[in-house]
Amino acid sequence: MLDSVPALGIPEYTLLTALAVVAVVVLELVWLRTGIFSTLQYWLTMVLVFGFQILVDGWLTKLRDPIVIYNERQLIGLRVPWDIPVEDFGFGFAMVTLAIALWRHRLDRPRAAHRHPELGQQQPEPRAADHSDPEGVTPTA
Repeated sequence: MLDSVPALGIPEYTLLTALAVVAVVVLELVWLRTGIFSTLQYWLTMVLVFGFQILVDGWLTKLRDPIVIYNERQLIGLRVPWDIPVEDFGFGFAMVTLAIALWRHRLDRPRAAHRHPELGQQQPEPRAADHSDPEGVTPTA
């Protein structure tokens, strides 16, 4: 594996993280359009995710006694807080945001399926099948 992309001189993990962040943001804003970036719920979720990421990743990557050891040539070298490579936050953002956006998109699909394509207006939800007796007579036990 290359340590950096020769033409750009950017460490590989840094470049891949930046590409992942940009790809997920573009995917959400251009194609999925779930609106998660405009919700307080999403941003509170990210605060919670990053809070636990700092605790766990900080413990795993602490330089004085690391459990996970990175090839420093594949990072830009910026570590915040507790020796966490800044790339890990970008990777975490991309991974969690993609999962939330895909989940939200999937949950919104059934509602979108009832839109009238020509008018772009919401149509009534289909009614459940009525399995009652057409004669209006219901058998009794």
